[in-house]
Amino acid sequence: MIETTATIPTAVSVPLQTQGEVLNQVQGNTLLNASLWVNIALAGLSTLLFVYMGRSVRESRAKLIFGATIMIPLVSISSYLGMASGLTLGLIEMPAGHALAGQEVLSQWGRYLTWALSTPMILLALGLLADVDVGDMFVVIAADIGMCVTGLAAALTTSSYALRWAFYGISCAFFLVVLYALIAEWPAKAKAAGTDDIFSTLRILTVVLWLGYPIVWAVGVEGLALVSTGITSWGYSGLDVLAKYVFAFLLLRWVASNEETVAASSSMSGAVGEPADD
Repeated sequence: MIETTATIPTAVSVPLQTQGEVLNQVQGNTLLNASLWVNIALAGLSTLLFVYMGRSVRESRAKLIFGATIMIPLVSISSYLGMASGLTLGLIEMPAGHALAGQEVLSQWGRYLTWALSTPMILLALGLLADVDVGDMFVVIAADIGMCVTGLAAALTTSSYALRWAFYGISCAFFLVVLYALIAEWPAKAKAAGTDDIFSTLRILTVVLWLGYPIVWAVGVEGLALVSTGITSWGYSGLDVLAKYVFAFLLLRWVASNEETVAASSSMSGAVGEPADD
């Protein structure tokens, strides 16, 4: 009698990446590490400053703008701490066709969580400032979130280089919806609300800086890998400082000094505050 021995496949042990390993990579990259901690410090200082600026604000609509805007640096603190600790970073292997194909690259996917939470607050504040209809604001904010989610998909897709760029293209399409509203639709509403001067400044600042994000993605390690991880991180961090904290400071300084103009906006006053005086 011949005995047959069944061959049992041997399980392949794949080492799991730990937060400690990612943290070591972050701390070993001076440019990357500095880009995170500088932003944490600025976000903390911005939060304290904005709370102080809003200490005397009383009008309901102005308080809502302050509340939405103060959330921007608060979200950033949480997100940047997540990245600085290695919690919201990860090592991914780039697919064939990528300039770093087969290599493990540090993915800063936590940034997309930040943008998905903070950029809607920016648009909400701008929409309230311009007295935009709730329905219109919802569509633009939904497109913004779609932009962030598909951007995350582009950053994390490792199965196909082409699919990374496909998600990138979809993200840019969502972005066009946001740009159209900021450039073509909301300015007229801001003029009717009497806030067009400050809205124009903030709109230009937002449009110009937000255009920088897909550019950084394209030339950074996630796209064409023309620059290093540290430089890519500084590109995003620099844009965040200007598009969030500088933007918020300009907006809140104006709102604190022009509560009467903010209160005079009529179309949403019944939803967020008291009716404007005749």
